[in-house]
Amino acid sequence: MPPEEDHRVEVHLDRLLEERGLTLTELADRVGLTLANLSVLKNGRARAIRFSTLTALCDALGCRPGDLLTVLPRTPPG
Repeated sequence: MPPEEDHRVEVHLDRLLEERGLTLTELADRVGLTLANLSVLKNGRARAIRFSTLTALCDALGCRPGDLLTVLPRTPPG
């Protein structure tokens, strides 16, 4: 497994929720996640995401995985 500092995935839940007029609580209810777990994902502290969770989020938000997640470019060492 790569070192944790290589984590460069940015989560866009805030933007998607705002665009759709949803709260985090409403989304948690729709996808069957706890508010705490969804908050961990939203704040970029999640270390993994299940495909079933990703699918449920995309279904509830009417989006694709690339709308929800972005991998940021590597920063050159030095």
